[in-house]
Amino acid sequence: MYLGVNIDHIATLRQARYAFSLESPNAEPDLVAAASACERAGAHGITVHLRADRRHIQDKDVERLRASINTKLNLEMGNTPAILDIALHILPEEVCLVPENRAEVTTEGGLDAAGQVKALTPTVSRLQKAGIRVSLFIEPEADQLAAARDLGAEMVELHTGAFANAQGKARDREVGRLRVAAEHAHHLGIQVNAGHGINYQNIALIRKIPHLTELNIGHAIVSRAIFTGLERATAEMLAAMAAE
Repeated sequence: MYLGVNIDHIATLRQARYAFSLESPNAEPDLVAAASACERAGAHGITVHLRADRRHIQDKDVERLRASINTKLNLEMGNTPAILDIALHILPEEVCLVPENRAEVTTEGGLDAAGQVKALTPTVSRLQKAGIRVSLFIEPEADQLAAARDLGAEMVELHTGAFANAQGKARDREVGRLRVAAEHAHHLGIQVNAGHGINYQNIALIRKIPHLTELNIGHAIVSRAIFTGLERATAEMLAAMAAE
């Protein structure tokens, strides 16, 4: 499995102090430095979510990352015209379409691709015509996978939040849902990624799910980095992903 490190919450820390003074020479931490540390540790890509409310990642961050990273840039975005225009200008290697709710702390739940096929079709088409691979951040459900197939998305990212929050038999059921969805997506010829709430403990169950190509992990890595540094935290996650 590959690892994409989501560095949104590096920006969250910066915004807590410098939201209105990003041009200050003291504005830190620096996202380019963070991405570089992740790449040095072996990360296969950098993920950022440019939200409509710009609560953490800013337009300039995406531009700087596009110009500096050596792996690939995965841009998470809602299906909004303004953000789509930015994506088509920046040209990340990949875009992951996600739901957005201003009241949420972070993205909660998957995109209702099945209920938004008409609205998503032109967005997916424009991104792909620009050479950008498209992923849909969806719940591990058959109707959502069918919509991803109908939309022609190259990838899905299975939302693992319910799994991450479950315990005991409920968690076993969520693992089963993810396993079935991964098998189904693979059968449909869609690349299977996963993300949300994956950490150094529950990765032991995630890595047993078949056909997973890439995990996008942010909060757990950034949290551990407070104590170990970002490069080591990334390396430790890679080691946990590869463990037998």
